[in-house]
Amino acid sequence: MSVDTDLAVGIKKPSWLRRLYHWTLSWVDHPSARYALFFIALIESSVFPIPPDILLIALALGKPQWALRFAAITTAGSTVGAALGYAIGFFLLISLGQPIIEFYGLTSQYLKAENWFADYGVMIVLIAGFSPIPFKVITIAAGAFGLDFIWFMIAAFVSRGARFFLEGALLRWGGSRVRDFVEKHFELMTMLATLLVVAGFVAIWMLG
Repeated sequence: MSVDTDLAVGIKKPSWLRRLYHWTLSWVDHPSARYALFFIALIESSVFPIPPDILLIALALGKPQWALRFAAITTAGSTVGAALGYAIGFFLLISLGQPIIEFYGLTSQYLKAENWFADYGVMIVLIAGFSPIPFKVITIAAGAFGLDFIWFMIAAFVSRGARFFLEGALLRWGGSRVRDFVEKHFELMTMLATLLVVAGFVAIWMLG
């Protein structure tokens, strides 16, 4: 089953999403929950299509007092993942980078990323890291086209940190109203998050 088909199935089956939500919450008291969050954030920045925000939010709902800690774990994993994506583009472009790009059908957009970096530099990383634009395309392209690694990592850390800490702060200090709203409408928010991911792929495709 393709990624697009999987996403579509997720949109059509809110009850499955609700079960996934409760399953995710069951990890809150599990000693491996933090490692799972870190790992998902890591692979999302380089190869995986599903954002870690859903797991972050679910865990923060279960333990809002740990929301910023979860945000820090997600930021760390995503930043390491950005470095991995950069390394894939720099060292393994032919054997691994190109197959990933081709899998998502973004070859022409990837080829135009060189112009994006020439025109906007690390601003592209800042925008992609905070938005639904597929971050893995940017990280791989940054390595392939030789974007300065230090500035790339700074931009990745800042943008991903801003995104995840904003979510964590809302759940930590937003009060019961915010948490009740998120929990009550979790299925809808999950579907919207999925649609944003799809919209990000469409947006980067249209830029090509």
